[in-house]
Amino acid sequence: MEAAPVSIRRARPLLGTFVEIAVAGQTFDAAEAAVEAAFSAVATVHRLMSFHEADSDVSRLNRGAASGPVRVHDWTCQVLEAARDLRRRSEGMFDISVAPALQRLGLLPGASPSQGETPGGVHDRIQLLPGNRVRFADPSVKIDLGGIAKGFAVDRAVEALLRPGIAEGLVNAGGDLRVFGPRSHAVDIRDPRQPDRPLYRVALCNAALASSAGRFDPVRSHSALFSGVIDPAIAMPVRAISGATVCGPGCMLADALTKVVMNAGEGAAAILEHYGADALFVSARGQVHITADWKNEVHLAA
Repeated sequence: MEAAPVSIRRARPLLGTFVEIAVAGQTFDAAEAAVEAAFSAVATVHRLMSFHEADSDVSRLNRGAASGPVRVHDWTCQVLEAARDLRRRSEGMFDISVAPALQRLGLLPGASPSQGETPGGVHDRIQLLPGNRVRFADPSVKIDLGGIAKGFAVDRAVEALLRPGIAEGLVNAGGDLRVFGPRSHAVDIRDPRQPDRPLYRVALCNAALASSAGRFDPVRSHSALFSGVIDPAIAMPVRAISGATVCGPGCMLADALTKVVMNAGEGAAAILEHYGADALFVSARGQVHITADWKNEVHLAA
């Protein structure tokens, strides 16, 4: 007798958060194998792109790419290429070279480079060479892929689930998530000013959703702290926007575009349209903005 399809849900600590994977529509053994492959993909991204791991591609680049080309994994190269395109299209509002500013604010370990931060234009000195080699033309360049790698990991996990024919699934990495299959999933979006309270509920189907907002420490306060999203032009946290959520076809782009929306607000309309994405964001004054072509059903949270 043929085994009946099942639904399973698993979670593991990865990417500095908990990653949850849920699948349905396969036998138990097939579902377990697919989930294991998806977690393996996420773990690979963590190993390659962590700012904290000494042997990651990011750490090796930050240590040595100013002295000469450093060879990186193909996935790291894909993310760097996407980041370069996003920086160009956003006119610098998405920039992976904000690591020194994050270090100065205590959001990343280590001290800022003694050469000082160079807001704007520094990403042009990240050179992508043939053979997955990368070189930094300026020793002050330090990169952090925290604004894009989590979404990339979610996309790689979804690929791993789709490869063996999983019919329905969800991958959620600390609120950056992607769903596929026939059902829609109810997703709550937190109020960026009071992150312990939901603001909206979105019905998500065959799409990705990512959010950025102020840092939140429930032990210290029920209100958000200052933003961890940097305005590259001044190397300081953004202040005009409290939080942004982007919905798009893939999680890597949704993840990265939240930083553009946090910096540009309504000025991000053109780049959102280019990538087929929509946004919902809350200004520092509490005004809620939703792009006109938002494709998913959205309601105030109960």
